[in-house]
Amino acid sequence: MICLVTGATGFVGSAVARKLIAAGHEVRVLVRAGSDRRNLVGLDAAPVTGSLDDHASLAPAMKGCEALFHVAADYRLWVPEPARMYRTNVDGTVALMEAALAAGVSRVVHTSSVATLGLLPDGADADEATPVSLDQMVGPYKRSKYLSEEAVQRLVRERQLPAVIVNPSTPVGPRDVKPTPTGRTILEAASGRMPAFVDTGLNFAHVDDVAEGHLLAFDKGRIGERYILGGENLTLRALLAMIAGMSGRKPPTISLPIDLLMPLAYGAELYARITGKEPFVTRDGLTLARKKMFFTIAKARRELGYAPRPAEDGIRDAIEWFRANNYIAG
Repeated sequence: MICLVTGATGFVGSAVARKLIAAGHEVRVLVRAGSDRRNLVGLDAAPVTGSLDDHASLAPAMKGCEALFHVAADYRLWVPEPARMYRTNVDGTVALMEAALAAGVSRVVHTSSVATLGLLPDGADADEATPVSLDQMVGPYKRSKYLSEEAVQRLVRERQLPAVIVNPSTPVGPRDVKPTPTGRTILEAASGRMPAFVDTGLNFAHVDDVAEGHLLAFDKGRIGERYILGGENLTLRALLAMIAGMSGRKPPTISLPIDLLMPLAYGAELYARITGKEPFVTRDGLTLARKKMFFTIAKARRELGYAPRPAEDGIRDAIEWFRANNYIAG
């Protein structure tokens, strides 16, 4: 099977490409000109130059493909120009799906995010059906992913797009070259630069398990359905304690109120506008941290046979990869 993978230079996309190659498929990857291609080194994948912002490049990339794994997205919790994120994540997704329809692909796996799902006020495990609306989406990233998922669902209903949607939680593990916001947290904690924390929680999964979930969704997922590809729910305090134990450091014990950090986030974002560097703490990130993003993967287990390993394995693999690639000193 000839598969096009978008986002293969990134964290999750490169893991999906590796799984497809290991399964014996012919993989084509859509890559921007001048992009960081470290995650493609050694991969038996054919690069095609293009991007979600260059709609004319998408049809040639799709030509002859039988499957599309759309993993690419602009994933940042702070952006100086939100309109650009919407163009990539929403308009680019629609253009890519139109190209897939024109090419007659047999199946599409669209990578969304648990960021588009509802949360329960008591911190209990949410699922794919937990109610939510666009008004509840905090920040341009969540809003753009929500709108792109809505667009895919609309094309499924109106144009019979053969798409299955997957909603990864918080992937951790090797090859986080950028790194992602979560990868940055692991880096800072493993380097001993995170003396305090806020009372929040996330659902963590090994990136390679999330990638395997994409292939399971392709093989077993129902058209138009969405599946949470997550793992283990952990509080931030538990995560940092785990990282400290793996790094030979003492875990932080100071819990900071989110309201106390808001002025710091304002300052960090102002400094980011001046320097162009992404802030480590953001207002949207702190707002999101007010709720624990805990989820159940029962549907993916039941319908796809999805069976992730413990989150600890992914966190350990992330630290080892960061250390081996000189992100962490010593």
